[in-house]
Amino acid sequence: MSHAWGYGPNNGPDKWQENYPVANGARQSPINIVPNEAQYDRSLKALKLKYDPSNSTGILNNGHSFQVDFVDDADTSTLTGGPISGTYRLRQFHFHWGASDAKGSEHTVNGINFPCELHLVHWNTQYPSFGEAASQPDGLAVVGVFLKIGPANPRLQKVLDALDFIKTKGKQTAFIDFDPKVLLPSSLDYWTYEGSLTTPPLLESVTWIVLKEPISVSPAQMAKFRSLLFTGETEAPCCMVDNYRPPQPLKGRQVRASFK
Repeated sequence: MSHAWGYGPNNGPDKWQENYPVANGARQSPINIVPNEAQYDRSLKALKLKYDPSNSTGILNNGHSFQVDFVDDADTSTLTGGPISGTYRLRQFHFHWGASDAKGSEHTVNGINFPCELHLVHWNTQYPSFGEAASQPDGLAVVGVFLKIGPANPRLQKVLDALDFIKTKGKQTAFIDFDPKVLLPSSLDYWTYEGSLTTPPLLESVTWIVLKEPISVSPAQMAKFRSLLFTGETEAPCCMVDNYRPPQPLKGRQVRASFK
């Protein structure tokens, strides 16, 4: 059963629990990360991200964000190491951002927002499909990357140039030969915790891996994100902004750090 959810006053995050009771669950995301309370865990391994540019297929405005999709059956774009065991395959990446540069990230650090956050979504290949993995406690692993205002980021430009073709909800276009590894910071130090999808159905199946070091984005590049619309071609235009869920209660979970 599908419900019309969004980020407006009538269908936004504070209303999601009406259709998705798990919104009040024990491992909801995002969270506010408090570095001083995160526990350094020497057993956490280094992240190994191996992406094949030929696996990218298309870019889509889904009415909530935009996402770049990857072929689902290739073992050449994978995440291993870190807090997970086994191999997780890249499914898609997308972003969350605000109406201004003051806030827009889903995770916060010491209560501080970033203007944008990138999510690289991977699924556990021990399950037969993404859909089945998404309902398992260890089914998904999402790498989160903060974007902070600074110099223009040339590595983002190919993604931003494609947004002209997917301005309205439901629009999609081919997007090929892209290596998402170019969107990662130089340091892969991370915090990790057990959480959930940050959009309905809010399934509690995500091992979150939030990178400490942000990447740069310019104000003009952020304006490009905000040029997208939540609405379809025949609807009154509504700018795609503030498409993020606020931090959720930690409820006793431990946040671990791969670094001291």
